[in-house]
Amino acid sequence: MTRLSLDDRDLKILSLLCREGRISKTELAKRVNLSATPCWERMKRLEEAGLIQGYRAEVELTRIAPHVVVFVMVELENHRADAFRLFENAVSLHDEITEAWALGGGFDYLLQVIARDIDAYQRVVDALLDSRVGMRRYFTYIVTKGVKSAPPPLELLAQPERSEEK
Repeated sequence: MTRLSLDDRDLKILSLLCREGRISKTELAKRVNLSATPCWERMKRLEEAGLIQGYRAEVELTRIAPHVVVFVMVELENHRADAFRLFENAVSLHDEITEAWALGGGFDYLLQVIARDIDAYQRVVDALLDSRVGMRRYFTYIVTKGVKSAPPPLELLAQPERSEEK
């Protein structure tokens, strides 16, 4: 995957959109010190390059319905490419699994599950087990409270590496 060359304004646009997705184009242009047309052109370039994958609202779930957030560490029975594909396809069929990451190290996957209650969560796990997608074992971690949720620190990530002087 090739990296797009980004300048400070591109990074500022991306950072602002991560934090304030509904910011008006006029306000965005003002905050990055550009006129509206060049700012819009940069946004379109970032979208077309696949850096902006979408826009969405953060919803306060506790105000809509009771729910639990569960993290699940999964270890597969074997580590062949077809086993990973089979498991990943099964995960994609469950709307309650809102995020999934393949891991290096001790476990193969970390899943985030949002369900109405623990019984609903367990039904998702039982469905995965019943579908014989190669789960050797899994560990459940129930979230008791959110502590931090933030967009990625784009400006920090994009800084050039500093060589250590001796």
